[in-house]
Amino acid sequence: MIEVGNLEVSFGEGAAVIRAVRGISFEVAAGETFGLVGESGSGKSTVLRALSGLNPNWSGAMHVDGQALGKRRSKAFHKLVQMVFQDPYGSLHPRHTVDRVLAEPLAIHGMVDVDRRIETALVEVGLGPAFRFRYPHQLSGGQRQRVAIARALILEPKVLLLDEPTSSLDVSVQAEILNLLQRLKRERGLTFILVTHNLAVVAHMCDRLAVMNAGRIVEEMDVAELRRGEASEAYTRQLFNASLGYNRARARELITFE
Repeated sequence: MIEVGNLEVSFGEGAAVIRAVRGISFEVAAGETFGLVGESGSGKSTVLRALSGLNPNWSGAMHVDGQALGKRRSKAFHKLVQMVFQDPYGSLHPRHTVDRVLAEPLAIHGMVDVDRRIETALVEVGLGPAFRFRYPHQLSGGQRQRVAIARALILEPKVLLLDEPTSSLDVSVQAEILNLLQRLKRERGLTFILVTHNLAVVAHMCDRLAVMNAGRIVEEMDVAELRRGEASEAYTRQLFNASLGYNRARARELITFE
């Protein structure tokens, strides 16, 4: 479904240029969930922005569903590929009702039966018609992210690009959103690329993953290898150990007494 070859993304010019993504390549099969993992600044979100068309300053080759991607994207592309952003507070217009948020993409793409599509989308993400005419400030963070997911799905895409979709939510809400995404993926046969720094989320959601560091992919592995801790690269092992959190027993071993 997705092919990325020798992707380069840079910002700035001359001596001030920053190479955010450095010649990475990967493939994602139809129906697969592929994770891009790494610490902040590793380039993983920049990859999504290039794929989605939000950042045209890239070189290399990208294909989605067999179609080569250029710097400018067609309406057909945006019907095929949608993105869910990290911040549900910033991704919704504060003065637009949920109804307007969901109606706008339908109007842009000339889709009919608007009322039915909006109500169906709200039901699918666990909100229902009662939320249709509310404003973002009347919603919780989890509810806003459900609206953002409904907006992404209302055009019936094949691919969702997920940029840390739960990192700004309360821990109690994160699992609900991840389970919602899993259910929608099964029901619709979607393909996901999930960007995150949380290896527990990857283990729950993904089939395979690529580990990024300083703009490069340092390792690809499947989720079974991740769960067994079978990383071959030192950076991946360090990332895995960091994700385990505080280890009281190991901390005691490091204490020295005079």
